[in-house]
Amino acid sequence: MASKSKISRTRNIGIVAHIDAGKTTVTERILYYTGKSYKMGEVHDGEAVMDWMPQEQERGITITSAVTTCAWRNHDIHIIDTPGHVDFTIEVERSLRVLDGAVVVFCAVGGVEPQSETVWHQADKYGVPKVAFINKMDRVGADFFGVIKTMGKRFASIPVAIQIPAGSEDNFRGVIDLINKKMIVWDDSTAGMEISRQDIPEEFVAQMASQRERMIETLAEVDDSLADKYLKGEEIALAEIEEAIRRTTISLKIVPVLCGAALRNKGIQPVLDAIINYLPSPEDIPPVKGINPITKKEEIRQSSDKEPLAALAFKIMMDEGRKLTYLRIYSGKMRVNDEIYNSIKKKREKIARLLRMHANKRERIDTASAGDIVAVLGLKTTTTGDTFCREENPIMLELIEFYEPVISQAIEAKTPADQEKLTVALDKLIEEDPTLRVKYEEETTQTIISGMGELHLEIIVDRLFREFNCHVNVGKPRVVYRETIQKKVEKEEIFEKVLGEKKHFGHVRISLAPRRRGLGNEIINKMEKGIIPDEYYGVIEEGIRESMMNGILNGYPVMDVEVNIVGSSFREGESSAQGYKIAASTAFREGCNLAEPVMLEPIMMVDIITPSEFMGDVIGDINARKGLIQGVNSKGTVSEIKAKVPLKAMFGYSTDLRSSTQGRAVFSMIFSEYNKL
Repeated sequence: MASKSKISRTRNIGIVAHIDAGKTTVTERILYYTGKSYKMGEVHDGEAVMDWMPQEQERGITITSAVTTCAWRNHDIHIIDTPGHVDFTIEVERSLRVLDGAVVVFCAVGGVEPQSETVWHQADKYGVPKVAFINKMDRVGADFFGVIKTMGKRFASIPVAIQIPAGSEDNFRGVIDLINKKMIVWDDSTAGMEISRQDIPEEFVAQMASQRERMIETLAEVDDSLADKYLKGEEIALAEIEEAIRRTTISLKIVPVLCGAALRNKGIQPVLDAIINYLPSPEDIPPVKGINPITKKEEIRQSSDKEPLAALAFKIMMDEGRKLTYLRIYSGKMRVNDEIYNSIKKKREKIARLLRMHANKRERIDTASAGDIVAVLGLKTTTTGDTFCREENPIMLELIEFYEPVISQAIEAKTPADQEKLTVALDKLIEEDPTLRVKYEEETTQTIISGMGELHLEIIVDRLFREFNCHVNVGKPRVVYRETIQKKVEKEEIFEKVLGEKKHFGHVRISLAPRRRGLGNEIINKMEKGIIPDEYYGVIEEGIRESMMNGILNGYPVMDVEVNIVGSSFREGESSAQGYKIAASTAFREGCNLAEPVMLEPIMMVDIITPSEFMGDVIGDINARKGLIQGVNSKGTVSEIKAKVPLKAMFGYSTDLRSSTQGRAVFSMIFSEYNKL
């Protein structure tokens, strides 16, 4: 039973939020109250434990997901601190892939901000149960019930307040626990370490009663076992309420909502209790699914040490020149010096060291088992998204989806010595960050780096200098365009040539048609079997795919095209793989030429929150950038503007927006679609 109790006493959670909601501050407090940190670091002082990269400390934002382990009420909590900035969406995405639960932090003033919506929907995509924490209740304009109302409108799960604030803004004194009917107050002289649970003051009794009734009523609507008792008017015990909250949270029907002020050390211990009481252990989540690479059939792995090993590499980091791989173990066990099998790369790897991580500090361990998140040294060929298992029980877990970069920048080394460092450094950064792409342009002798946004590339360049001592000159950011076609055409191509001593022949007939935007490319073989030998079908497809990488207008990748291979012929002794490949490639290029090719540019969904008095200026500026306003929502003194804007018009926008709104507006943008130039 011991191993079972260890798994049931484990929580793998992420703390996610919009930038500036106070997510890292919440994490810092959690580490302090669970005894992991001896003093609390503040983000604005550049001392936060979880933000250990120099770039994070300077900018006061979280860039990489740091993993840490702490203990509360005899439970192990593995916390992954994730970035809130949209340029680092992939960090959030791959963290959510391996989490069992999430604490979503909202700002009581800002409410449901654009990036918190993105993160919430990402969590829903992976079926991650959530607990919400409304932070900054002590700030002017804090509106607890307003935030809950917006959550109810925008999200599928029902927000259920299990606490309400006792006062707000300057009068924020503590929180009222609706389940236990007590007021919780924190002692400022012990930095919030000492808590007292008191009777509820007279002024809050009526509000507590109506909110508690509302909580139980909502639970009864989504939980059958509670509904019977509620309808019969029977008294519902505390344990039954807690069990109902746990059941409905794990089944994604509700999200329990708590509140506090992390910077003032108020509200954190109840969040820790909620993580343990309401978020799932690895045993409570559905078993992980994967494909057996030999039988090609779906298999499942229960979260247990007794099952065969299944682990996912969800993050790679370079640490003092050594490669550190973060693994989530779904089932089975692993030990130091074990040989494990990478089913994606089909290679065996040896575990040199197993580490339990605490932000950037670490503790060596000998074994790790189901439910653990650990770092491993010694895995040489691993990349993000690889599955580890035993060779005799192979499984491939679902891959992590990555985003296509939308912005690129030319960089070149300042000296020949820097050139050598640059190649090594970029190889290491690509291993860490799957959204970073690097291409070397022979003609200009420049290296082109592509990523998710200006900030993303800025930080890559900064890391080249700091971590690898590599000095580079940086060009202006450039937009990554695409090409497509606008009409249906058919093209036939015959290739006949003597190369070397041998005559090469290839003959291909294809039809090209535009597809709906965003559907991607598709190649369909419509030829009857036996017209040409089987080995040439793959070669024809390869020739077409290679041509798709460089369009005919400006050499950008071609997208949203359907290619049907409709005809071919064969000549004994002359037909060759090279002949068919060249014929297919030429037919595709010539076909694109006839099919009215056009350039496509990336369009971004931009979300701006601005004080209402500047709304006219902001909208005017968006129109001047050829943007299309999608909607304007008024939220009291601020307005939210959603617009679609071409990426090329967004360079330097943060500076322009700050200067036109006295530095009071914020914006975030995320790739929306490609559209005609």
